[in-house]
Amino acid sequence: MSRSQRRAVRNDRSRLGARGLARFEVLGRETDRELIRSLARRLAEDTPEAEALRAVVGRSIADEPPRRGGILAALRRSPRVGADLDLDRPREEGRAVDL
Repeated sequence: MSRSQRRAVRNDRSRLGARGLARFEVLGRETDRELIRSLARRLAEDTPEAEALRAVVGRSIADEPPRRGGILAALRRSPRVGADLDLDRPREEGRAVDL
């Protein structure tokens, strides 16, 4: 590869990296080529639909069934667990409003 070609490849990869993307190679069946390409294009978008698709695909290929109590476990991992937070506030009747 010539010096200019190497520079072009390096610049292209740095632009992709700046957008949060990376190039990689996968092995698959010839018949799945367009499916995998279209899936990769969709996942590369920064949209709510891409997030939903990522979640669906992740759940479908996961080896274990989804577990219950994920929100509770996340709350228990919070850095504020065990902190002495004073959540009481003084009770006020409000202010007088002259209409």
